[in-house]
Amino acid sequence: MKLLGKVGIVSAMTGFSRVFGLVREVLMAHFFGTSTLQSAFVIAFRIPNLFRRLFGEGALGAAFIPVFAEMERVEGAQAAQRFFSRILGLLFCVLGLLVGLGILGSFIVECTTEETSRWAEAMPLMRIMLPYALLICITAIVSAVLNVHDRFAISSLTPVVLNIVWIVALLGICPFLPERGYWRIGAVCWGILLAGVLQILFQLPVLRRIGFCFRFSFVGWGASPAIRKVLLQMGPASLGIALAQINICIDGWLAFYGAPWAPAVLEYADRIIYLPLGLFGTAFATVLLPTYARQVADQHTEEMMATLEHSLKTLTVIMMPMALGLIALAEPIVALIYQRGAFTDESVRWTARAIIAYAPGLLAFSAAKTVIPIFYAFKDFKTPVYVASWCILGNFLMNLSSVLFLPEGWRHVGIAASTCVNSLVNTIILLMILKHRNLQVKLKAFGWVFLKTFGAAVLMGVSVFSVYWKGVAYIPAWLLLPSVIVVGGMLYFLLMYIIAPATLKELLADFYQRRKMRAK
Repeated sequence: MKLLGKVGIVSAMTGFSRVFGLVREVLMAHFFGTSTLQSAFVIAFRIPNLFRRLFGEGALGAAFIPVFAEMERVEGAQAAQRFFSRILGLLFCVLGLLVGLGILGSFIVECTTEETSRWAEAMPLMRIMLPYALLICITAIVSAVLNVHDRFAISSLTPVVLNIVWIVALLGICPFLPERGYWRIGAVCWGILLAGVLQILFQLPVLRRIGFCFRFSFVGWGASPAIRKVLLQMGPASLGIALAQINICIDGWLAFYGAPWAPAVLEYADRIIYLPLGLFGTAFATVLLPTYARQVADQHTEEMMATLEHSLKTLTVIMMPMALGLIALAEPIVALIYQRGAFTDESVRWTARAIIAYAPGLLAFSAAKTVIPIFYAFKDFKTPVYVASWCILGNFLMNLSSVLFLPEGWRHVGIAASTCVNSLVNTIILLMILKHRNLQVKLKAFGWVFLKTFGAAVLMGVSVFSVYWKGVAYIPAWLLLPSVIVVGGMLYFLLMYIIAPATLKELLADFYQRRKMRAK
């Protein structure tokens, strides 16, 4: 019940953030559409995100949380504070150097490519946003400390700061700047950099409230066993995440090679997909790592596997109708959200295709986010890396084949589909490894839940598809689409009550019991 309560908090805050994120993407679509400049921005912004995944909430965060939690429990808050300060100091020095080298490298790339090259367009944007990599990684480590203390609300709400500043830049500055050149997109980039500073400041009051100070320590790195432990554990995880993130960057470059609009289209589709994924999949992952870490520390492995099994069932019941609903209504959803200003009919069609390819991955992405933290909780960072490296190789080959052999309007679809396949295969292999280690999920019981949920979601998807396309001739899309989605949700609930009443009752009982606990 405590787990579900924490997931509820993170889901609510993340959902709030995702709504703002969707608003910002609607405005980006209005001002920049699927232009080459928007694609260049997407490519440039992926570099700071690579650093964030490596040194922030990714490898460093995964290695930092178990060590920090154990140190605070065993050695006390003062030792944990020293460790936290040293991590911040080390992060500042390493990332400061890498950001400087990245800025220098962008000048070299710009000088060695033609001025009209689409690759050269990304370099000025990347130079502005690279320092954001340092700021967001520091933000992620502060969030990790808050999460260990079950302060999930503020850390989950922090991305809202970025989205609000981004929206202010789009609405308050861009309309007054020239349309041609880098003026408008440059204003967005500077807004992102400002948001990085504000995100750190946003978390500091709560950090002080739990008894920790935000300060950098530049001494004692080598003498700290905890630092060495984190770096040793971070090494394999960094390799895995680096491979994954580099693969994402290469996918963007391949998409850019396949069509100048493709990275922008994939980003718009990704934003819609990540709305439900952030609400539930990412929320579970945020809560599960510290939960698993505590269960492993207390040697409650059976309880941990029960947590995993229940999380997988809950995510399946939630994500399945969302996946089938997105497949059924992809084009009207994209048109309603994005189609205005520079976002054309072709942009709608391209983005809808990407969403249909991405949608089945909602289940695979969510499952991966619940399984991988188990290995991190056991301080096993090598196994996920080993599995991911092979899956990433397969993903790269599939993406390369898509760019080389598919027609232009479908190349980005192959890239999206290969991402889903990669995530599914990765999750299945990790579950098989857990089974080999006598940490087995009851797959038979889960399989029945999956099949029943899939049947209910398919019936719902066919129904909403038929109702929408029959009603669109008589009812405006802005009124019809939300109505169809609400009716589809009610229909899915009814079908689950008929097909899988036990599963539905179990999920509803969890929420009911959590509400009773909160009332007490």
